[in-house]
Amino acid sequence: MKKNLSFVIALVVTAALAAVPLFVKKDSLLTYLCMILLYVSLASSWNILGGYTGQVNLGHSAFFGLGAIATRLLWFAGWNILLAMLVGGLLAIAFALLIGSPAFKLRGAYFTIGTLALGQILYATVGNLFPQISSMPVQDLISYTLVTRYYLFLAVALITVLAATLVANSRWGLGMMAVREQEDAAESLGVNAFQHKLLALVLSAFLAGLAGGAFAFFQIGYYPQYPFSPIWTLDSTMMAYIGGTGTILGPIIGAIFFVVLKEVLSLNLAEFHPTVFGILFILVVLFLPGGFMGLWKRIKDKQQKKRESMAELSHP
Repeated sequence: MKKNLSFVIALVVTAALAAVPLFVKKDSLLTYLCMILLYVSLASSWNILGGYTGQVNLGHSAFFGLGAIATRLLWFAGWNILLAMLVGGLLAIAFALLIGSPAFKLRGAYFTIGTLALGQILYATVGNLFPQISSMPVQDLISYTLVTRYYLFLAVALITVLAATLVANSRWGLGMMAVREQEDAAESLGVNAFQHKLLALVLSAFLAGLAGGAFAFFQIGYYPQYPFSPIWTLDSTMMAYIGGTGTILGPIIGAIFFVVLKEVLSLNLAEFHPTVFGILFILVVLFLPGGFMGLWKRIKDKQQKKRESMAELSHP
């Protein structure tokens, strides 16, 4: 019953999002919604590795950037945008497979530092190889429409959330969560920790690559190294933690909260918004380790215990 209700709610929300361009005509609002969908994709894709397996990846922007640069180059060369995005996602997978084996030899903070270093290497390399701004050709600029970009972002977000949901409810997902809780104990029970972490890394990379492709199709002009910036990783990590890592809804809620708060701060306290988010992240880690989803679970558990206590008192 609960699964059926969740399915119906998901269909209604999807239908409502698909109908948005029919009623929203302001470009500024459509752009705002595109950013929310982009961040949902990034946070949810990061969560597959960081939340499900507990491997805090600070090089997520590398996959996002690879998807963006491959898509941009192929699209400008005359490729269909969807095919170019697919190649961008596959390039992200290739990089994930390349770094997977050496990266997973590291554990804990060493893995986190290692992925951050890899991301920074790509950031610097792309900046040196492609120092000029990447501007959209005139013919593409003339035919530019936000509605097309909105639907592309929506498709990528839906694919990402669906993939995260399928993994979480699969045997592989249970194995990933077992690795997260205690890797050595999981291996003693027959779970191949390396295979589960590598699968999470590959899927996370592919989905981030697709998001990068959608970003490349959306932006009129930007420096090619920009999608490789660590800010994309830090934002993705923060959104997942604020909403609740290891959950399906957590990154979605975190992304919406992040974009809305960022917009409010940009209008009133633009110069202080990095400080505000930094303080917020510290407070969440210290006092709300499960994020909003963890808080909601604790409230539900407390209500359930209260109902059980009331039932015991009424039927001694």
